[in-house]
Amino acid sequence: MNKQPEVTAQTKQNLVDAFWSLYCEKRIEKITVKEIAQRAGYNRGTFYEYFTDVYDVLNQIEQSLMPSLDELPPTTKPDHTTDMPFDIFLKLYEQNGNYYSVLLGDHGDPAFASKIKNSIKPLLIQAISGKVDRNDIELDFILEYILSAMIGMVSYWFKMNKVLPPEDLIALMYHLMDNEVMNKLTQQK
Repeated sequence: MNKQPEVTAQTKQNLVDAFWSLYCEKRIEKITVKEIAQRAGYNRGTFYEYFTDVYDVLNQIEQSLMPSLDELPPTTKPDHTTDMPFDIFLKLYEQNGNYYSVLLGDHGDPAFASKIKNSIKPLLIQAISGKVDRNDIELDFILEYILSAMIGMVSYWFKMNKVLPPEDLIALMYHLMDNEVMNKLTQQK
């Protein structure tokens, strides 16, 4: 007997929600399949129809949060030139803030920041393509710096309950990057 797709999707979402509520309370190493299933109102067998283990649930959540290049609109700087995607990253973070703030927080998944960086790095390369005179190794380090700064500042902004208006945060990031990185990025060797 085949299950209805909407019932299957709802069951999976209930398990994800149960996992997430536990993940917000404690580290993943302390979460058991039994706890997830009980919290969702199912048995362990139902859990294993959708996931292999608790890490699989986390991985599937993280994968659903990764932007793809075709989902991201062009980036614009306050002066309307194409540049670093601070505004795009902030919008992504706000759309998924409940997840991002936990995953990038003190008790989140350390690998998640790397996954975000790897999904956004092609966009940065596209944004600065033809504007820089750097070898690939130097460019990779510069992009790592930019992405770490973006993720760090936006995570801190959420942690501080969005104390700055979003447009002020974006302007601050552009100002810092213009002064710190962009000048070095475009300097001749």
